[in-house]
Amino acid sequence: MTSTDLYLPRGATANAQYAVDIDPKLAGWTHSSLRVVELAPGGSHTFTTGDSEWIVLPLQGGCTVQIEENEFQLLGRGSVFADVSDFAYVPRDARVQIASGAGGRFALAGAKCERRLPARYGPAPEVPVEQRGSGTCARQVRGFAAADSFDCDKLIAVEVITPGGNWSSYPPHKHDEHRPGEESELEEIYYFEIDGPNGLGYQRVFPSREGGSDVLAEVRSGDAVLVPDGWHGPSIAQPGHDMYYLNVMSGPGRTREWRICFHPDHTETTGGYR
Repeated sequence: MTSTDLYLPRGATANAQYAVDIDPKLAGWTHSSLRVVELAPGGSHTFTTGDSEWIVLPLQGGCTVQIEENEFQLLGRGSVFADVSDFAYVPRDARVQIASGAGGRFALAGAKCERRLPARYGPAPEVPVEQRGSGTCARQVRGFAAADSFDCDKLIAVEVITPGGNWSSYPPHKHDEHRPGEESELEEIYYFEIDGPNGLGYQRVFPSREGGSDVLAEVRSGDAVLVPDGWHGPSIAQPGHDMYYLNVMSGPGRTREWRICFHPDHTETTGGYR
């Protein structure tokens, strides 16, 4: 794919229902999806999950998630920079309604799956929060649906806060081939928000093989970058503007795991910065 295909500026995938709507057909892959729905006060949105499992994650505001006999009250948050959020997991082959009295913005992270797991509520206090890296590569990772923290069939999703002026997704790494015990094959979506007006960041993706993905994108709030393959990182935050991104991952492996390979030119920095 070309860099134009992989960098999706704000509004590029918008439609009547979603501010962001990235599905496997649009991405040119098989598994991972991301939608962002914006609700006015008193608004609601209904969707069917189809052959995918989904997590409803408040980006701004709170909501009620109704699925079959389950109703989950999500307290949400004021913004992605304020704190971690609670969330709801909804299984495949279901009808889901999201309603918000005060309005807000909500991410739907999805992955095609095989098993139909039960709908569940994810409390904010149970979300693992890790301070990863050091120095100018320090960042906060919120592993709300990391492979080792919350049970899904295929979906892996985390949030990252990169302080202004810092790098994250560093050293460059990849997960584009299945090597048991060493590397997972995972498609990945980066969805960005930048704190403050006129803030921006940069995202790099470069080939791990001939003809592979190659992107250097200036990113702003509402932008997304697709990573079907290749080394990715760094993600760079403009000084004075913290950067948020939501990572949504899935792949064909029978085992749901996040195993990555660091770029050999950066192995000397792996211990202190990853």
